[in-house]
Amino acid sequence: MALRVGVIGGGQLARMMIAPAVELGLDLRVLAEEEGMSAQLAATAVGDYRDLDTVRAFAKDVDVVTFDHEHVPQEVLRALVAEGVAVHPGPDALQFAQDKLVMRARLTELGVPQPDWAAVRSVDELQVFLDDHGGRAVVKTPRGGYDGKGVRVVRAAEEAADWFDALPAGSTSDAGEALLVEELVSFVRELAQQVARRPNGQMVSYPVVETVQRDGVCAEVFAPAPGANERLVRVAEDIGRQIADGLGVTGMLAVELFETDDERILVNELAMRPHNSGHWGQDGAVTGQFEQHLRAVADLPLGDTAPRAAWAVMVNILGGPAEGTFEDRFDAAMTEHPAAKIHTYGKAARPGRKVGHVNVAGDDLDDVVYTARAAAAHFA
Repeated sequence: MALRVGVIGGGQLARMMIAPAVELGLDLRVLAEEEGMSAQLAATAVGDYRDLDTVRAFAKDVDVVTFDHEHVPQEVLRALVAEGVAVHPGPDALQFAQDKLVMRARLTELGVPQPDWAAVRSVDELQVFLDDHGGRAVVKTPRGGYDGKGVRVVRAAEEAADWFDALPAGSTSDAGEALLVEELVSFVRELAQQVARRPNGQMVSYPVVETVQRDGVCAEVFAPAPGANERLVRVAEDIGRQIADGLGVTGMLAVELFETDDERILVNELAMRPHNSGHWGQDGAVTGQFEQHLRAVADLPLGDTAPRAAWAVMVNILGGPAEGTFEDRFDAAMTEHPAAKIHTYGKAARPGRKVGHVNVAGDDLDDVVYTARAAAAHFA
């Protein structure tokens, strides 16, 4: 009988696990939040991932549980583990991707380079941090933020007063009951380092990549990061492996990084699943991140991460066609750019929404970038 892998979450990441699961001979099953989601082809159940009974019923029919997102509550995950369900990544690791304050504290213990930070519970505490860091800082809600949500750059503590008002009254404790404030890092670019880790500890690393954000959303990825010297490559890989080992991650880990103007590499955020920064590998690496994640959570030998060409570029399709449908655009995009690999998510067009991406690989970076951007532009 084929190993049954259950994915909680029916988004595009689960959707892109379907093809490699078929190729690996795995039986992929998905718990989708609602009907008609991106991964509907593999959706064997629909329900609330926050409800223990729903998740428990789904888990009974699979051999291992993994995720399309990090939002499943800790109490649900720990109940599954207590009942003997294989969960990868497990709750002990996933908590560090679910709560940014918990993450910052643990990375500090590990000695991982990161921005100055603090947990703040009042406007006054935030103002002290601002006064100590040049009058500007980044404030984040510890839980739930992604793609620029739950993040503010502030110059005065009162700019976060509404977030403080929303904190639980009378709280004296740690995670989830304070805001995270970080120094506003002066960086020259953003990078991402991906690592895959099996339950038995085997690890492989991908090339460090450069990511380009627009309005808090990843717009483009360049693999490997252009101009990355030997030291940067080594430091980024060492950070990724240290975090994967130190947190006990199983599956794919993406470490978002800042490269500063004084040549430091600092950790921004973590994701314990396939990640936007790794989409290039579907068509640009020997083993893409979706196959690699399945190998890791199924405890299979990990695949080669080597690039297939000198360069690979991923361009996100954000928003989708303002008029007509995706299908209307495929013919022209494919005819004009036959080297482009077009991936769509089965989502309706909506301003700013990730609805697909384009991958192009080749030996000339300028040509690869042009082709990826031009092909993606057909779907604007």
